[in-house]
Formats: sequence, structure tokens, C-alpha cells
Amino acid sequence: MSKIKVSELTKIFGPNPKQSLERLNKGASKDQILADTGNTVGVNQASFDVKPGEFFVIMGLSGSGKSTLIRLVNRLIEPTSGHVYIDDEDITSMNKNELIEARRKKLGMVFQNFGLFPHRNVVGNVAYGLEIQGVEKQEREQKAQKAIEDVGLKGYESSSPNELSGGMQQRVGLARALANDTDILLMDEAFSALDPLIRKDMQDELLKLQKKLGKTVLFITHDLDEALKLGDRIAIMKDGQIVQIGSSEEILENPANEYVSNFVKDVDRSKVLDAEQVMRRPEVLTTYKGGPRTAIKKMEDVGASSIFVVDRDDQFQGLLTIDDAIRAYKEEIPMEEVLNQDVHTTTPTTPLSDLIGVAADTKYPIVVLDEEQKLLGIISRVSILSGLVLGKEKDEVTN
Repeated sequence: MSKIKVSELTKIFGPNPKQSLERLNKGASKDQILADTGNTVGVNQASFDVKPGEFFVIMGLSGSGKSTLIRLVNRLIEPTSGHVYIDDEDITSMNKNELIEARRKKLGMVFQNFGLFPHRNVVGNVAYGLEIQGVEKQEREQKAQKAIEDVGLKGYESSSPNELSGGMQQRVGLARALANDTDILLMDEAFSALDPLIRKDMQDELLKLQKKLGKTVLFITHDLDEALKLGDRIAIMKDGQIVQIGSSEEILENPANEYVSNFVKDVDRSKVLDAEQVMRRPEVLTTYKGGPRTAIKKMEDVGASSIFVVDRDDQFQGLLTIDDAIRAYKEEIPMEEVLNQDVHTTTPTTPLSDLIGVAADTKYPIVVLDEEQKLLGIISRVSILSGLVLGKEKDEVTN
């Protein structure tokens, strides 16, 4: 089941939009309709779905229709035609009271300009949505406190907005949306007013929160690098239409048309590709299944001079070289005592740009571990370079 489903959603601004809609459905362009009627096509028959827990990004240049589209999703703007389903409920057919209830329970919104009340402190701002819902003071302050801690603002509860930096103010806006405990977060250019370093910190923070809380996020941006970093999938808009939907890799490798191709041609792939996309599964030895002799035999079978060792739960223990395995066998040393743990480790979501320098300096492949320290794969210097070079060569051939 989709968390959000948008079907043939269209918005036309101006007099007599229904007449312009008929012309649009017959193939008239946005420019033709503007010239002939004075009406502006904001969104043109947009369709997409967002899965539960997905981070879905809509991106495009100024005037592409992306901000109009997100406001159609929660009916801050009334659509000319089409439907929006939230948990299979059509909010385009709801009456005023039903819509208010749906927004309160299902849709949290974070805007670009923070929208904080200067006369309220941090707790007061974060708890505001709960207050207008009639939640008792003690309960709303408890929920506000948890949201404040989730976004890293513990200790600033009594501060006024004008005492906070831009990044901290945006954290307050995010905490306010989280405090309402909705399943869906709608974020319209939420970080675009921030300085680059603060923006990167907020992107990282949002990814951590989304993973921790499992929220479904619909995120609007004009920044391609931001879209590629954040989105599980990305919808690219032009002139009110969605021209391509796909993962970062799909859009980079197979742009739908010349517009998308030109958009992505200068992307730094090292910032887009991550460890998970170039790692490979290595030969491993499980400690409880065998000692040095088993390790030597396995290395001989695969033609390797080292092997990665895990325990029975696949948690990484270290790397065993052939020389150390032979020494352990001859001198009857427990294998655990000769394991090399001077191996660089990383997470599956680490960008390749963060690993290039490490790969150049390290003697052994980089080990990719999950949060439980289980071995997922390894990355060699060759894997990193080939992931970057092959993608670049494909772009050059295509263009």
C-alpha cells in the first residue's frame, strides 16, 4: 500500500481554469495556454506514489511546479483536477473538518522560512501544534521535549528563536512537525536558506531521524546534489510536469531525456555513489568453524593472501593474513591472537568521496559494517575507481 498516491494531479491558476484544462488535455502546451488565456499551468497531470518509510524527493528549477505540487498534496492549494490519497483516503474529496483532521493526524509540514513565533520559546514553538489540537499541557510538553531531544536541541528549551542560529531554528521547525507524531513529513525547500555547512549537517541529521523514526518524507528542493543525497527516489519536474522518477543511480545512468541528461552531466559521482553500491562480498571464515589450518586451506582454494574473519553472528573480528595463519598453525597460537584489526571500517551509506583518500593510504580493503558490526562487504581501491570511471565513461559515450 502506498503512503501517498498522487493521480493525474493538475493545477491551473487564473480565470476559467476548467476551459484551460480541456485544452491542456488535448495537448496544448503551458506556453500556449498562457498566451491564449492568461492562465498559468502550475502542475500538469502529475502522478507518483510514495511507499511507507520512503524518502521521496521532488526537484526542479524555479517555476517547475514543485512547491505548488507539495501544497496540492495537503490541499493548501486546491487542485483543478486529479486526486491525492493518503493511506488510501482521498483528501481531495474531504470536507473542511475532515481535511483539518487529516492534516493534524497524518501530515507534518516544514517550511523554508522556519515559521517560528518570536514571542514563544523553543518548547512553546514545538508544542504549538499540539496546543491547538487541545492536548493537555503536561502531555504536549512531554511530546515537545522528546522531539527537541530527537533533533539535538536539548538544553535550548527556554531559548527564544532570535537567540538561535538559522540551523537551530530549522531544527525547531522540524521538532514541531515531529511533535505532532504524524507518519508523513512534507518539507518544502526546508534547508535552502541555510549556509552550506549547516545545510549539510541538517541533511545528515534528517537522514538519521528518518532512519530512526521511520517517517515517510516528501521533500522539495532545487538542489540536485541535495536530491541525490537524500532521496530513495527522485522525481524531476520541468514546466509543471514530472519528466522522470527513479533512484539516484537510475537517473544518473539512464536519464529520460536531454533535459535530465544536461541536469546531471556535471554531478560529482563520488558524492552520489556510496559504499553499498561498490562493495563486494568477500570470502570469510567463521571463527567457531575452524582454526588456522582451515583458514590456510580456504585462502589456497580462492587464491587469496588474506581472509576476513567473523563470529557465528557475522560480527567482524579482524583480518587474517596467510603469514599470520601459518605462524599460528606452526606455533599453535590461537587464531584470535594473530588477527589484524588495523583495518579501516565504514558504513554502507558512506559517500565514496569520503573513502577515496582512505583507499589510497590503506594496505587492506575497507570493511563495510552495519550498526551491529556485522560484515556486509569490502571495498578495494579498484572498486572505488572503477565505480567512478565507468560511470563517467558511460556519460561521455551517451553525450
